[in-house]
Amino acid sequence: MPGVLLGDVFPNFEAETTIGKIKFHDFLGDSWGILFSHPKDFTPVCTTELACAASLTKNFQKRGVKMIALSIDSVEDHRNWSKDVMAFNDDLESPLPFPIIADDKRELSVQLGMLDPDERDKDGMPLTARCVFVVGPDKKLKLSILYPATTGRNFDEILRVIDSLQLTAQKKVATPVNWKPGDKVMVIPTLSEAEAASHFPSGVTTKELPSGKKYLRYTQP
Repeated sequence: MPGVLLGDVFPNFEAETTIGKIKFHDFLGDSWGILFSHPKDFTPVCTTELACAASLTKNFQKRGVKMIALSIDSVEDHRNWSKDVMAFNDDLESPLPFPIIADDKRELSVQLGMLDPDERDKDGMPLTARCVFVVGPDKKLKLSILYPATTGRNFDEILRVIDSLQLTAQKKVATPVNWKPGDKVMVIPTLSEAEAASHFPSGVTTKELPSGKKYLRYTQP
């Protein structure tokens, strides 16, 4: 079955991009990475998405995250369309701040399970769906989200989950529903009370439950 599962080492593929040929692991270096695909250049929703990603470049950079996009279009189309993307942000001078992969033969899209069977081009070939892959510095897949071509993504949510992934990679915590940076986090269940007290000197609070089980434990990160 094509695709990459959580915890898998992300394929170290070679690809032609708007900045030349890359090898994915070399492109990432020691950084976190986000690879996101879009169905087609010169289309409305995709233009709004890449423009949003471009406007958030500094937000990704301060988190140590490198961005790279992908679709089944050619490098030439990507370069020409990039001007439209930046124009959407009323920026006619700056280049698109991240590269776009040209997967015109759909080889990478098939390998990564990125094709949308319900959205096709004029020749009847499937287009790439709106995938999001977050890859850690260890080159392993940390998060994947798959949207159909008809639904644009929320890049604020992508930043939020990156914040959660980076926090929980460093500390023995999990982030609860609707968590955002600055909120309390939850102590992971495998940590004993003594270990929790040692790990979190700011204190741990436990919510009393009818079951009597003390698994809802909160602390400040």
